[in-house]
Amino acid sequence: MAHLMSTSCSIKISSSYRPCGQPLNQDRTVLPNSFTIKTSKSPFKRLVSKGQRAGRSCLVLATAAPVSKEVSANPRSGSDRSPNDSSKPQRVMVIGGDGYCGWATALHLSNKGYKVAIVDSLVRRLFDHQLGLDSLTPISSIHNRLRCWKAITGRTIELYIGDICDFEFLSETFNSFEPDVVVHFGEQRSAPYSMIDRSRAVFTQKNNVIGTLNVLFAIKEFREECHLVKLGTMGEYGTPNIDIEEGYITISHNGRTDTLPYPKQASSFYHLSKVHDSNNIAFTCKAWGIRATDLNQGVVYGVKTDETSMHEQLCNRLDYDGVFGTALNRFCVQAAVGHPLTVYGKGGQTRGYLDIRDTVQCVELAIANPAKPGEFRVFNQFTEQFSVNELAALVTKAGQKLGLDVQTISVPNPRVEAEEHYYNAKHTKLIELGLKPHLLSDSLLDSLLNFAIEFKDRVDTKQIMPSVSWKKIGVKPQTVPAN
Repeated sequence: MAHLMSTSCSIKISSSYRPCGQPLNQDRTVLPNSFTIKTSKSPFKRLVSKGQRAGRSCLVLATAAPVSKEVSANPRSGSDRSPNDSSKPQRVMVIGGDGYCGWATALHLSNKGYKVAIVDSLVRRLFDHQLGLDSLTPISSIHNRLRCWKAITGRTIELYIGDICDFEFLSETFNSFEPDVVVHFGEQRSAPYSMIDRSRAVFTQKNNVIGTLNVLFAIKEFREECHLVKLGTMGEYGTPNIDIEEGYITISHNGRTDTLPYPKQASSFYHLSKVHDSNNIAFTCKAWGIRATDLNQGVVYGVKTDETSMHEQLCNRLDYDGVFGTALNRFCVQAAVGHPLTVYGKGGQTRGYLDIRDTVQCVELAIANPAKPGEFRVFNQFTEQFSVNELAALVTKAGQKLGLDVQTISVPNPRVEAEEHYYNAKHTKLIELGLKPHLLSDSLLDSLLNFAIEFKDRVDTKQIMPSVSWKKIGVKPQTVPAN
């Protein structure tokens, strides 16, 4: 295993190496006997893999190498290297690399020659178990995903399993991997999830805000030159009746002019956590000289990238339920199984959208063109704007071409939001850096629909309708009972 700091121990994975071509339905990986599951300090328990040795915690570092080939135990080099030093591949830590955007990004960066490590608590998989949900696509375990990636490409992605809200774990991870760049996807990312009940609202705020604060402190303490690339959200802005600028707005008031952070109008406890993140990052850039790029991402659609298409075990997750599913993905799945497209309210809600292939492209551009020390950059990360009604019309047209009978219904809007509004958001900075967008086209919609049709037997139609109401948020944790 890779060399770790002296206060921790390394643990070798003792499970046998499974060839990449083994069918997915045989993938039932469990933690091997050499792992001891302990209660962590995190908000969720029994997820961080730790052992004990003389009363000290042990960081579990898993890599994608087969057990027959041990990873070099040589100490890491390059700790005095700045992010702009091109003599060696940059070391990129992808926090939340087992998730929808994080997994695609980690593979993309690895394929581009970056040295990549995934840091993840795997709590996203726990959410599915708690709520009775599942990805449309069968997704392999993170260990087998990385073994498969190693087998296909020869590239190793390191894996650190733990909770970034545990600063001891995060510190050990920083000292072990020594990142030049941190790509931070490691947050609870669903607005409906944050509105289920009090406990999940608290979890969302604690996990997202404290986790990001810990990352900022880790950069300050261990890797001052490290560039933070943080996934924000366009939802921070709300739907103002003026154009949405990229992070900042210049205003004149009582004869004086200043450039200020663009006003935020968050619409859920999740979106509020992102606003808190942005404020904390901006402050630490000013106070500590941290370099940071905030990617205010729109709604993502699609599942395939060049890398995730290489093998079935590299397939990304695709959520279609009312808690984690995004609008276009949900509509395509609904059309595939003959369920009416569920338009919330009047359907005039307009947002920015982008292909998952553009998500990974945007992150790569941000890394290749880093912020300066002390700079807090904000990029609006989307490629097109659509209303919900426009999306429904596009899916209906594409579905009819494939012989599907696509209907649309209006359902009561579970959210508190404007259903008809002005929306014009700027998104020029990533284009200027070289973004080549994959725009939503008939061929792409055909591909999405065919993909949904391929896996339609996995659809649980009971999960399609919205089940979380902003106005009826509960105070007790809710789980879905077994059938």
